[in-house]
Amino acid sequence: MNNLKTGRIIRSLSGFYDVQTADGVVTCRGRGSLRKNRETPLTGDTVQISVENGKGMVEKLLPRRNRFIRPAVANVDALAVFAANTNPITEPFLIDRVAAIAGDQDVEVYIVINKCDIDPAVDLARIYRNAGFPVITASAQTGEGVQALRQLLQGKLTAFTGNTGVGKSSMLNRLCPDLGLPTGEVSEKLGRGRHTTRHVELFPLDPDTYVADTPGFASFDTEQMDVILKDNLQYAFRDFAPHIGQCQFHDCAHRAEPGCKIRQAVQEGLLEPTRYDSYLKLYEKSSQIKEWELK
Repeated sequence: MNNLKTGRIIRSLSGFYDVQTADGVVTCRGRGSLRKNRETPLTGDTVQISVENGKGMVEKLLPRRNRFIRPAVANVDALAVFAANTNPITEPFLIDRVAAIAGDQDVEVYIVINKCDIDPAVDLARIYRNAGFPVITASAQTGEGVQALRQLLQGKLTAFTGNTGVGKSSMLNRLCPDLGLPTGEVSEKLGRGRHTTRHVELFPLDPDTYVADTPGFASFDTEQMDVILKDNLQYAFRDFAPHIGQCQFHDCAHRAEPGCKIRQAVQEGLLEPTRYDSYLKLYEKSSQIKEWELK
């Protein structure tokens, strides 16, 4: 097929894919062979498409650098995990699970603590700074932290993710005021926001800088996220790195084994207890998964 074009999917919605090519954006459907091969195109994918009579067709997915289930995005350079310590309050486990999934794929993670004009979230910021993450305290309302975030995003494709209502779309509107993305109110009674972003879409901030706005999630949605094999989990926690390989037993799972340097580091205040608690929860989930089930 000689009329193939190469481009990147910038929006996926209801089986249609908007593909940015050198000649402009082409709206495509997926070729049936993709379904046969169990290949699902994602926003961020690089693809080959054909165009005939003005209609586009995704013919082939090109190799991915990475892929995430939730948010459903591919080929990102970084994940910006949004959190807040006010309505809705972000549980550290939600941050830790997303960060571990990213760490398992060697994708950089930024922690963006929004709504700091209402609650500065001092403890939350301390936890993740101590764990070695770039942390930005911000407010989409006042503009605090916006310039610092823009600098982190420069030259990358970054996916915004986090629980519903923490202000991902509001911050993207701050970064790029012309977008005018819809934003939702947070329920005072339920302590969670309404989903205003219902698909994943890439937005250009600069010629070489893209942000993927993604639907928010709630606590129960973590069951839909990627799974990390238990043998890989310790390496997905970046703050564990100085202590890995130092335990009494080489196959230490860092749970109840004697001579565990991870547990010792927690007791000595070198590792944050919430981070270790998240590791234990994820280990239980990972223990139920066999490698062949992920094939």
